[in-house]
Formats: sequence, C-alpha cells, structure tokens
Amino acid sequence: MASGTIRYWAAAKAAAGTAEEPYEAGTLADALQRARETRTERPEFARVLLRCSYLVDGTPVGTRAHDAVGLSEGGTVEVLPPFAGGAA
Repeated sequence: MASGTIRYWAAAKAAAGTAEEPYEAGTLADALQRARETRTERPEFARVLLRCSYLVDGTPVGTRAHDAVGLSEGGTVEVLPPFAGGAA
C-alpha cells in the first residue's frame, strides 16, 4: 500500500468538490474506488471518472487496466476530464 496525492482538474475538480486529496492504495483502481466511496452523495463524481484520463507520476495510463497500474509512495495521480477546444 502506498500513500500519495490525487489531483483533480476542471470538471473532475468540480465533481469531487476538492482540488486534491491523499490516497492510500496499491493500484489506481483501488484509489479511485476509495475516492468514489467517500462521495456517494455526489453521483456525478463517479460519472465524471468514467470519462477521465489519468497520469500516474507523470505517465499516461492510456488503455491499461486500472487494477494493473501500481501506485508509488509519495506519488501523484492526475485526473483529467476530456477537454474541449482546438484550432478554429
């Protein structure tokens, strides 16, 4: 089990009601499940997480299964919702 920080951005931050929080988990799946469990009164939070992409210690998770992504002691998970925009 590792301890670190989850940082929420944009819509994920709004849905979580916080910019960041600590984690104590062995995998990304465990950390996200615990975050969901602490916000059962915020159902939009779980929906937003389904659409997010993740960086773990600066490395994109991509299509890897979240239960296969280990977390490091003192690490950081960045929760990035889809962003709109681009060149006109």
